[in-house]
Amino acid sequence: MTNTADRVDKTNLDQVVIRFAGDSGDGMQLTGDRFTSASALAGNDVLTLPEYPAEIRAPQGTVAGVSAFQIHISDHEIYTPGDEPDVLVAMNPAALKSQIARIKSGGTVILNIDAFDERNLTKCGYEVDPREDGSLDDYIVHEVPMTSLTVGATADIDVKKRDAERSKNLFALGLVSWMYTRSLEPTIDWVEKKFAKKPEVVAANIAALKAGHAYGETTEMFADQFEVVAAPHAPGTYTNITGNAATAWGMIAAGELAKLPIFLGSYPITPASDILHELAKHKNFGIRTFQAEDEIAAAGAAVGAAFGGHLAFTTTSGPGVALKGETISLANMAELPMVIINVQRGGPSTGLPTKTEASDLLQAVYGRHGESPLPVVAAYSPSNCFDMAIEASRIALKYRTPVILLTDGYLANGAEPWNLPDVDGLPDISVEFTTEFNAEDANGNPAFYPFLRDPETLARPWALPGTPGLEHRLGGLEKADGSGNVEYSPENHELMSRLRKAKVDGIASDIPLVEVHGTGDRDTLLVGWGSTAGSITYAQTLLEQEGTPVDRIHLTHISPFHSNLGEVLKRYKHVYVPELNMGQLVKMLRSEFLVDAKSITKMKGLPFTAREIMSGMNQHIDGVVA
Repeated sequence: MTNTADRVDKTNLDQVVIRFAGDSGDGMQLTGDRFTSASALAGNDVLTLPEYPAEIRAPQGTVAGVSAFQIHISDHEIYTPGDEPDVLVAMNPAALKSQIARIKSGGTVILNIDAFDERNLTKCGYEVDPREDGSLDDYIVHEVPMTSLTVGATADIDVKKRDAERSKNLFALGLVSWMYTRSLEPTIDWVEKKFAKKPEVVAANIAALKAGHAYGETTEMFADQFEVVAAPHAPGTYTNITGNAATAWGMIAAGELAKLPIFLGSYPITPASDILHELAKHKNFGIRTFQAEDEIAAAGAAVGAAFGGHLAFTTTSGPGVALKGETISLANMAELPMVIINVQRGGPSTGLPTKTEASDLLQAVYGRHGESPLPVVAAYSPSNCFDMAIEASRIALKYRTPVILLTDGYLANGAEPWNLPDVDGLPDISVEFTTEFNAEDANGNPAFYPFLRDPETLARPWALPGTPGLEHRLGGLEKADGSGNVEYSPENHELMSRLRKAKVDGIASDIPLVEVHGTGDRDTLLVGWGSTAGSITYAQTLLEQEGTPVDRIHLTHISPFHSNLGEVLKRYKHVYVPELNMGQLVKMLRSEFLVDAKSITKMKGLPFTAREIMSGMNQHIDGVVA
């Protein structure tokens, strides 16, 4: 009998991209998450791309109901979840049909053949079994009866057949873990803790996991085993974090740094809801979370909390920002510190609720009635959501203004290893409340003027309600500069409008300069904002390798822009702006700086690949697009 260790060759890889796909009830998100955790513990650099069906209960076995999870692991720093997956694990025909076009030619496809019956093939639109018509000839295909093997592995456990079948995702995880030398122990520990009150479920899942691992080890089907060694990382304590979790932790940190209680007024909406869920776990920090009856109430509660001296947040997606618009304008008129977090998704209306997009930029900058300028900042990676939550809070508190923080569905759900920051290195964003009179009234008596501005920041004072002698009114009606009395005169309205704009414009001197990545003397510049950072960085690397070097910059502050942005843009003959919209930043750059910036756009509910950015550049060069 041949020893397994003798027949299997172990090959070292510098990276691999794996995609798990199946029905929304097949546990693909859990499978991907567990493989991610094992890889992170092994020291790999990791980036993930979870994808969910838009329908809550899409018909089983249909393309519309497919859930997928893509993970990129490497022995070096990576910037994207991968352009083309090397491996697809498809739990049913629908998963194969919807995902196969993404897999690279020559890639590996692992099929759960128990699901490839006539009914499932017909349900997802296959007229002929794809295993028999030659459509998979460009791939290395492994047919594995995952469901029946799982049922067999759990036969001695007191668990129903249906519940046993549900463990097939752990079988798939065990098999792929063997292929890529991932330890099973992190998953076993997780299963034991997660289902501690259901010992039969623990036993079934562990049995399925080990059965998948043993199948890879013993079957003649898999002749190769692969290893991706640990990536070099700076010393520190690491955790695997999603963008929504990082945003929530950044909000908590901001409250501690500001020495203020945190209030979140929120209404559940995909893909922002997990911020509320995560924040609600940490009430030991004195956090108050309020799940309102609608978006308007959530924003109104946040305005009230800001008036009352809290660091106030409201979280939502694009449709919620539209509903909150009047209340955000109220906070703008009252000049109250408040952070609005928009986790962008495909629109308009309900649109693509589980898919990513970055098409709310113009809404964030201009989407209120009247002249209502607000600072707008944007995160560029899952872990950067932590830093930008603090930055948005800093600006809101220092300048007494609502601030909009933009993330998106890709950042929110994607994960990466994060080196926990040194708390002592985080900025002090504390504020002092006004406790004394700051003016005299017309009769020479001490008075409190709520709009008597700081000469440097133009921020108005912040006095807590109930402070003796500092009672004051705030509201949506135009106020007189200084006194805060209602004032309708044309001259005062123009003055106050210009003051509010000047306050936001002045923030440009208080944010970092935009940094050029490259030599600074090339002809071509790639400009990004939001979650395009990784794809643009990888595209720059590939272009360098192909002999077409370009520079790149990435904007974290959109309103106001970085103060040196205009000077940087005008150095380049060609400026390309990849965006997950129809060219919204390009409109702003052309208007503000009179540069011939060109759009590279994508609106498919998916992040850019590096190759798509390179293709977009070539289309402009070849004159395919104007």
